[in-house]
Amino acid sequence: MGTLFNEILYRPLFNAVVFLYDILPGHDFGLAIIVLTTLIRIMFFPLSIRTVRSQKALNQLNPKIQEIKQKFKGDKSAQSAETMKLYKENNINPLAGCLPLLIQLPILIALYQAFIAGLKPENLNMLYGFVSNPGVVNKISFGFIDTTSKMPLLAILAGAAQFIQAWATKAQNQDSNPNKEMAALNSQMLYFFPVMIIIIGWNLPAGLVLYWITTTVFSILEQLYIKYRG
Repeated sequence: MGTLFNEILYRPLFNAVVFLYDILPGHDFGLAIIVLTTLIRIMFFPLSIRTVRSQKALNQLNPKIQEIKQKFKGDKSAQSAETMKLYKENNINPLAGCLPLLIQLPILIALYQAFIAGLKPENLNMLYGFVSNPGVVNKISFGFIDTTSKMPLLAILAGAAQFIQAWATKAQNQDSNPNKEMAALNSQMLYFFPVMIIIIGWNLPAGLVLYWITTTVFSILEQLYIKYRG
């Protein structure tokens, strides 16, 4: 399984970030991370848009779901059957919201491995033949960010970006779903996730946090696209 993961995900991402490092002006590793993250998000943009639209449609169905719960109160089997029937009638996959996380998790693991061990000179033998060996990779980005070390400031920025995304999600859900229970849950998530991101990011390499900031900003832009383009 480890070899399969390395060949399918880790090695391609490792080569991609080194390739970008080689060709970008200034050989800035942080910039290479931002560009790679942007390219990955563009590649998965259609899937992300479908996921956001599915979640929006799911929120709009919540009043009907509440009606089903009241109608079949005490009968969990009937509730589940009617709810799944409602999803099917509206072409909604209730698990669609999990897809972005399932996609991002292995990418995060692969990038983490690259930042921890892959960029050492002795590991550059994993480069494909068409990717130039840079010799020693300069891990300092934008003149002050050590992409392989912890950087609390970036963790705070990641938390702030997550807060903005959570706030945008909350506003969108309120527009499509006035349910009080869901509104209360969204209010809790508005602060919970940003705090968790700060705590986790505090102990991660700055390069990985830079990836998270970039992908979160992209998510915010996707939400704006959905809001104004439908």
